[in-house]
Amino acid sequence: MCESVAVSQLVVRPSGPLSGEVPVGGAKNSALKLMAACVLAEGRYVLRNVPDIADVATMGQLLEAMGMSVRRREDGALEVVRPAVITPEAPYELVERMRASSAVLGPLLAAVGQARVAIPGGDDFGSRPIDMHLSGLESLGATFELTHGMIEGRADRLRGAEVVLDYPSVGATENLLMAGVLASGRTTVQNAAREPEIADLAAFLNRMGARVLGAGSPTITIDGVAELRAVEHTVIPDRIEAATFLAAVAVAGGELTLRGARADHLEILIERMGRMGVRISPEADGIWAMAPARPRATDVATLPYPGLATDHLPLLVAVLSVADGTSYATENVFAGRFRYVGELARMGARVRVDGHHLVIDGVERLSGAPVRAVDIRAGAALVVAALRADGETVVHDAEHVDRGYEGFIDKLRAVGADVERP
Repeated sequence: MCESVAVSQLVVRPSGPLSGEVPVGGAKNSALKLMAACVLAEGRYVLRNVPDIADVATMGQLLEAMGMSVRRREDGALEVVRPAVITPEAPYELVERMRASSAVLGPLLAAVGQARVAIPGGDDFGSRPIDMHLSGLESLGATFELTHGMIEGRADRLRGAEVVLDYPSVGATENLLMAGVLASGRTTVQNAAREPEIADLAAFLNRMGARVLGAGSPTITIDGVAELRAVEHTVIPDRIEAATFLAAVAVAGGELTLRGARADHLEILIERMGRMGVRISPEADGIWAMAPARPRATDVATLPYPGLATDHLPLLVAVLSVADGTSYATENVFAGRFRYVGELARMGARVRVDGHHLVIDGVERLSGAPVRAVDIRAGAALVVAALRADGETVVHDAEHVDRGYEGFIDKLRAVGADVERP
């Protein structure tokens, strides 16, 4: 799937106000970890609401490289079959495509007792070390060697322990969850990540027979069990996709209903966008949003959940680049995530970088230009910004967007955006 869009482009022309309904799909960041968790027990899994995107295809190929089978059923569900014997290795050519592949480390050690995983690649946000994953798993009895770009881990039998994370890392919390469910005794994770995707993974594991308490809070308790079983599960909606369409209506103006989106997963974002003048209300099956002709300036800063997600920031910077006034944006989660700013500047945005802060002087309208997507959310942000750019914007390297969004162009076009793939 990735190779077929290797030179992908998106062409965007200025849009009038958006109007209509957008179906929000399953969360990419949850689906990938649920697929990794299928390593834990033999049997047939059925995962519903899994987005049909490039990263899911890559994770499927990674599981298949281990000897598992993955197929998309006619009803859209993803079926994963884990045989009795698998090869505990995640090869470089697949792992280098996305960092989420490191999620197989914990379940392989728990279920097989060994793992050989290439050091992950994926989006380049600067330093995102895997040290916390390894030190946490070492606390449970695993040992590691890093040789020739590979992480080689072993564990005769993991044992429960108390692990205090230096930072509420999502990836480290997920790996400890998936390792701890088959460890002997109790594992306690302090300063755990609290994202909705963590709670979704814990719900999946509990359905498999695990005993996990506290997911979604700073302290997670896992009582190890002897065995797990394959189950069916429905993935939670994608809060980043929902944020993308909220940003789109904030830039273009208009009124949208996001079917399936959950307001309780987006509280800080909704509050910040309210300061921009966007009216947002929860509905029984989604979120309703109405935007003014031009957003107002405000200040935003990323923090671990329940703070503002780092994946939301490029989208909000796109909105604030056309806001009335001066805004300040701060990235507190990942260093090196401002490479998209230069691309926005090509479109006439007035954004200055000062360390991990941005100063954004909003302009009335941007100007269409050739730009390049440097990662998934940056690519989506450029598309969003182009909805209020005079002339034509061509987003190059748009295969990044395909990694994270299913039917992105079709959904935008259905609510009035002028977007196409040439």
